[in-house]
Amino acid sequence: MGFKSDIEIAQECEMKPITEIAATAGIDDKYLEQYGKYKAKIDYNLLKDTDAENGKLILVTAINPTPAGEGKTTTSVGLADGLKKIGKNVMVALREPSLGPVFGVKGGAAGGGYAQVVPMEDINLHFTGDFHAIGAANNLLAAMIDNHIFQGNALNIDPRKITWRRCVDMNDRQLRNVVDGLGGRTNGTPREDGYDITVASEIMAVLCLASDINDLKARLSRIIIGYTYGKPSEQKPVTAGDLNAQGAMAALLKDALKPNLVQTLEGTPAIVHGGPFANIAHGCNSVTATKMCLKLADYTVTEAGFGADLGAEKFLDIKCRMAGLKPNAVVIVATVRALKYNGGVPKAELNSENLEALEKGLPNLLKHVSNITNVYKLPCVVAINEFPTDTQAEVDLVEKKCKELGVNVVLSQVWAKGGEGGVALAEEIVRLCEQPNDSFTFSYELEGSIEEKLDQIVKKVYGGKGVVLTANAKKQAKQLEDLGFGNCPICVAKTQYSLTDDEKKLGAPTDFEVTVRNLKVSAGAGFIVALTGEIMTMPGLPKVPAAEKIDVDENGKITGLF
Repeated sequence: MGFKSDIEIAQECEMKPITEIAATAGIDDKYLEQYGKYKAKIDYNLLKDTDAENGKLILVTAINPTPAGEGKTTTSVGLADGLKKIGKNVMVALREPSLGPVFGVKGGAAGGGYAQVVPMEDINLHFTGDFHAIGAANNLLAAMIDNHIFQGNALNIDPRKITWRRCVDMNDRQLRNVVDGLGGRTNGTPREDGYDITVASEIMAVLCLASDINDLKARLSRIIIGYTYGKPSEQKPVTAGDLNAQGAMAALLKDALKPNLVQTLEGTPAIVHGGPFANIAHGCNSVTATKMCLKLADYTVTEAGFGADLGAEKFLDIKCRMAGLKPNAVVIVATVRALKYNGGVPKAELNSENLEALEKGLPNLLKHVSNITNVYKLPCVVAINEFPTDTQAEVDLVEKKCKELGVNVVLSQVWAKGGEGGVALAEEIVRLCEQPNDSFTFSYELEGSIEEKLDQIVKKVYGGKGVVLTANAKKQAKQLEDLGFGNCPICVAKTQYSLTDDEKKLGAPTDFEVTVRNLKVSAGAGFIVALTGEIMTMPGLPKVPAAEKIDVDENGKITGLF
């Protein structure tokens, strides 16, 4: 039998009707809004109507990503199926994929092999239209800003100080910086503008952190879109609420706020909702989705984007802080191949045993493990996502080094075996969840200056010697503190490929500084974004985009998605 692609495996799956999945999860039919036979939205009022106690929360994170691959989503799905295999009532909560990367560098993002959420094609493409609604709300606000200026500018908005950009859910570098409003007075006021990818829109973060429709409207109204004319000391922030935009934006988002119910290949209920990137936003699925799973299941498996220095740090320091959540256990996913890559082995040579390179690359994993156990004080297990080329000697070395830190290592075979390949990991998770986790703490306290909080993240989480703010960033920090935003949590935007702000520094470097070049407040989301390095909020397509391999036949069957 030949090798099957992820999409072929998904298309061979016999999905259960979504009403059956809802019944398995204990969701009353009155809360279910079907989008066809295999997808549904769940009314967020379910949370208000239930008095069920929360189940256990398991966070899946990883080492810094490499071209060798790690497999967080695959592990998350396989772990949920593994927990189901051993008789646990479980749900998995994941982010929605962004269209841009689906057609760009990686194809689909709904898991892999026999550990996937389905319908995979729908989830990876338009799904239930959430991202389109977010893009529409974002661009409605942009249109209202420029219309306000065109109609006389009663709010005295300085077009050079507008911070709100338009967005589109596609990798399109051509739109990063544009000049619009050309063509004469009736076509608007000319100004410099730009586009972000939809997942980088603050509205995505707002949607994922909002607790209900009223909280959504309140957060939307607080979004700062720019500043007024005047000397720096006289400039005042202008909000979406000043433009009376929040009501119309919320109307566009009312259905997007409802979490989406789907299933794994093995029929485990899955909620897939929201999708902020973890290198430019907080990188987690919606608070509503996570809380819903916690009420419906005894075990909730969720993931945070990229490595633990980005996704897990923001999940713990931002999402858990805002939503009052506390994980019971953490899974750190790694592959032997990725660790050897961190140890200096070229991608083409990763299939050969190389214990020396593996030992050189292991500090990256060990730093992430130490962060979870020593900084955040949470129980942790390392999941080695198995590849056929892994040798026993390599797996034994990873296990030996992790045990020196008091952390167990479990071989995960979920890609090839689905839930059966996740049973060992599931059993270790159940063991960890029975341990007390009263020691959970954040990596920094909200009190103190913006620079002090950044310094704590760099020292504790990245392992560096401190943060450096450019002159421009120092001015911005003072302005934000003067405006009353000094006690907001920090969302660091940096490369996902390294613990530093230099993507070429692999492993676990020390004695480095992280330079913050720009600070801005996401007042609706409730955090300050610190931009480091050359972070792009609008990716481009690679030389050979994944889109070139995607097709659909006369029967509507999609090929090449993953």
